[in-house]
Parts: sequence; C-alpha cells; structure tokens
Amino acid sequence: MTDPAQLEQTHPAQPEHGERARPEQTDPAQLTHVDAAGSARMVDVAAKPVSVRRAVAAGRLRTTTEVVDLLRRDGLPKGDALAVGRLAGIMGAKRTPDLIPLCHPIALHGVTVDLEPGDDTVEITATVRTADRTGVEMEALTAVATAGLALIDMVKAVDPAASIEGVRVLRKEGGKTGDWNRPADRP
Repeated sequence: MTDPAQLEQTHPAQPEHGERARPEQTDPAQLTHVDAAGSARMVDVAAKPVSVRRAVAAGRLRTTTEVVDLLRRDGLPKGDALAVGRLAGIMGAKRTPDLIPLCHPIALHGVTVDLEPGDDTVEITATVRTADRTGVEMEALTAVATAGLALIDMVKAVDPAASIEGVRVLRKEGGKTGDWNRPADRP
C-alpha cells in the first residue's frame, strides 16, 4: 500500500478544473505588505502623489420572493430594511480601516450605496470616491458587505436562510495602476 504523504511528494496535486496553480513560495521581496523578516506591515504611501480615485463594488442579498415583497412594502417587523442597509453600507465604508488590519485610514469624499430589489434578491452596489494616495476598493467592498449584513439582520426574523453572495470589485479608477474593469469572464 502506498503512503499518501510519499505519493504527494512524488506527484504533487494538480489544480482542479478552473483553479489556478499556486506558486510554491512567493519571494518576500515582492510582497508589499511584508517586511524583510516576513512580518505584516502597513505600506508607506507618503511619497505617492494624491490622485482622484473611485471604486465600485457589488454583491447581493439572496432571500425569498415573499421577503422582497415585504421589503418593497416596508412590511418587515424591524422597519425600513433598505434605509438601514443603505446607511450601514455608508458607515461600513467609513470604518474600513478599523476592520481590515492593513487598510489605510483615508478621507472619503463620497459614498453611495444603491439597493435594487429583484425577484428573490436585492442587488447591492457601492461607489466610493476620494482624492488620496491609496485606493478605495476595500472601502467599496466593505460597504457592500456591511449593507448585506444589515439587510440579513433586518430580514432574519422572516427568512433565517437569507445570505449575501458575489461580493466583488466591479471597477476602480485612478492611482498608479490606472483604471480597471472586472473581466467579462469573471462576473
């Protein structure tokens, strides 16, 4: 009988269909958030120029058609879930550096959170703007996640199985790397 550990050494696992092969080890000198000793650090952005930056992120609340009907009619036991979700998303964007350890605290110049009820979903889109030395992708993602979590809190009495899904950056603008749009094959 073959020892599985020995088999792994001689025949490393191949990535599953659709997965990317993982590099054996990344050179620490190439990692921006790791110092020479391998410890996490916040990147110093003081020398970077200030530029206008914008990020758009999206996700969705998955629930039931009955719950979406209650959302539209403002008929949930806890009140106006869409207003609460919108405000929670804005507050989440503002608190991102308190939640994400290596995220820089930056001044946000604009945050919008749009909530669009569908049949059994609520589409969540957050747009965040700043003029600073680092981007606002994490703030946009945090806005979407926080809005989604607040919506779950508001609907859990009538749908304990509600979930948030598909939280992702759709586009970013500005900064050294310029503009980026989510590829069509990675919706």
